[in-house]
Amino acid sequence: MKNQKMYEADDSLVSIIRDNYNILQSLGSFGISLGFGDKTVREVCEEQGVDCQTFLAVVNFTINGYRSNDEVEKLSVPTLLKYLKASHEYYLGFELPFIRNELSEALDENDSLAKLIMKLYDDYAHTIRNHMVYEEKNLFPYVESLIDGHPLPDYDIETFSKHHLQIDQKLKELKNILIKYLPSDGLHNNYLSATLYDIYNCEEWLAQHSQVEDFIFVPAIRNMERKMRQNDVTQKITKMISKSPDIQESLSDRERDVIVALVQGMSNKEIADHLFISVNTVITHRRNIARKLQIHSPAGLTIYAIVNNLVDISSVKL
Repeated sequence: MKNQKMYEADDSLVSIIRDNYNILQSLGSFGISLGFGDKTVREVCEEQGVDCQTFLAVVNFTINGYRSNDEVEKLSVPTLLKYLKASHEYYLGFELPFIRNELSEALDENDSLAKLIMKLYDDYAHTIRNHMVYEEKNLFPYVESLIDGHPLPDYDIETFSKHHLQIDQKLKELKNILIKYLPSDGLHNNYLSATLYDIYNCEEWLAQHSQVEDFIFVPAIRNMERKMRQNDVTQKITKMISKSPDIQESLSDRERDVIVALVQGMSNKEIADHLFISVNTVITHRRNIARKLQIHSPAGLTIYAIVNNLVDISSVKL
């Protein structure tokens, strides 16, 4: 059952661990060392160089299933990336070999099923390893390139998201076999029970890891990609404008007056009356403006006028 308490930066970290001991492994993945006394989450994160907002987002999600679209902007992608990399290292370097050793000791070597069970576990471990290695070779370098501001081509977070599946079927099969078909003596039974307990914990941890990727990491990367696309558009517009710094100079004073009047919503007749010229002259000025600027729409002229300080944005009716 989920613990519905929402943890905050001013809660003591040790109290969170008392309530939810299973976050201990997450501490290591964030690079948080034990020995922090009664300090708050904020104090521990500041001392150990961990982004507090991101740490709490992962903790509250894994404990309560809580996530908020509003907090995506506040997440630290480098912190999430470090967390996922360390989680992989823990799982591949410690958890999988540890459970294999437990399983080997728990099985009766004289049981004809022992080798088949070990093969089933090795197949599972191989599948998980391939899955995580794919992320390390493809996803993580792509995210690092995003952080550096130069995203790698031919890859995006949707490519990863579409192929990101939970791969725990073989682990479920292994649990069922151990529970249903392996009666043994008392000693081996104790070993098997302890191993099963660790396998269940392993399964829960792997599910949480996958969900953190799907519901926290992926949205954070989508947000980065969106911002980068917006920045690209802004840069292209700026570059386009800067390519022709003399455009405004090529306009006559009267043509600038016509642009200002157009931006303020005046009709051709109103402009003619305002500038004491004929309507035909206004139309001629407008043709010349369109030819010189290659801008034909009122919205485009409005943007041009604002960017080139012909009008103040506060005076424009948007």
